[in-house]
Amino acid sequence: MPIVNRIADFHDEMTKVRRDLHQQPELMFDVPLTVQRIVKELKSYGIDDITTGVGKSGIVAVIEGKTNKSGKTVGLRADMDALPLQETSGKPYASTVAGVMHACGHDGHTTMLLAAAKYLQESRNFDGKVVLIFQPAEEGGGGAREMINDGLISRWGIDEVYGMHNWPELDLGTFAICKGALMASADRILIDVEGKGGHAAKPHQGVDTVVVMAAIIQAVQTLVSRNTDPQQALVVSLCHVKAGFTDNVLPQTGMIEGTVRTLDPDVRDMAERRLKEVVEGTAAVYGAHATLHYKRDYPVTVNHDEPTERAAAIARSIVGDDRVDDTFVPSMGAEDFSFMLEACPGAFIFVGNGHSAPLHHPDYDFNDEVIPIGASYWIKTVEAALPA
Repeated sequence: MPIVNRIADFHDEMTKVRRDLHQQPELMFDVPLTVQRIVKELKSYGIDDITTGVGKSGIVAVIEGKTNKSGKTVGLRADMDALPLQETSGKPYASTVAGVMHACGHDGHTTMLLAAAKYLQESRNFDGKVVLIFQPAEEGGGGAREMINDGLISRWGIDEVYGMHNWPELDLGTFAICKGALMASADRILIDVEGKGGHAAKPHQGVDTVVVMAAIIQAVQTLVSRNTDPQQALVVSLCHVKAGFTDNVLPQTGMIEGTVRTLDPDVRDMAERRLKEVVEGTAAVYGAHATLHYKRDYPVTVNHDEPTERAAAIARSIVGDDRVDDTFVPSMGAEDFSFMLEACPGAFIFVGNGHSAPLHHPDYDFNDEVIPIGASYWIKTVEAALPA
């Protein structure tokens, strides 16, 4: 496997960094220890153009090539926040923070970018600038959006931007990518339902909010089965239902929360419109009232054609032609790197983590054998996009 030899030389060093980060996970934008460690590492490599507090708590560091005749700048992004889960992996370097763990591998993503940064600062074998982006709050906070709103693309003049995520469903030493939609949009829905409370022994005198909610839960699935082209993707999952407080009182109100996922903006528009109609109409049939609160959150992650072709070629140069899937079937998971791809050309790629516990699982752990593979991808991405 032709990984960059120099990266292999400090694999053990970077494994220690990754495991240190794993032991001190932090959530959303509140990542001071993580930021402190990343900045310390960058400075130790000789990188001094470092800006913190971008998009609340993001880090942007710049490495200049030996020349800058091209005037071109490439951005490389890693996320650095953890998840509110209690780790059960049993690893000696498991999280020391109760109820918080790196269950999505962002500790590994950060480490791979740090490893690449160390090499790129040493070699500077490219023509242009590299912007290293360490982003907070990927897990639901929209940290990418905050960094963009804080001028990430314009302040640093980024021409292309690239992201990478480990994928436990892929073998170690493999990559997967595709042009166009790679990951779904993710919208949040809250449905407030109000019936007429009363005594459970006299339901005819009230409007049973629980029955109304059950009808709504069933009805909204017709958006998938009867309103969406079978060759297009839509997921509506209602995951949090709450009503009442005892066993003999019809509750006056109830609440349903969930998510809507799709790979197509038109389907997204349809889902929002029809959800409102179905929710309100179903409640009205039962004599109740319902209000849909629809929050558009992460957009579809859409890879640009030319950067995707380049990314796939780079991956093949590292692991071989037969270990890169460039026709990956899109995932209905979501990723806030989508905001960066809306603002700038680029591509997002998956790197195999081996067949471990799945992402967002309390037994999950990033595979440290991925570090030299991912770091080599970052290095060769820079050298291909900014040839010396």
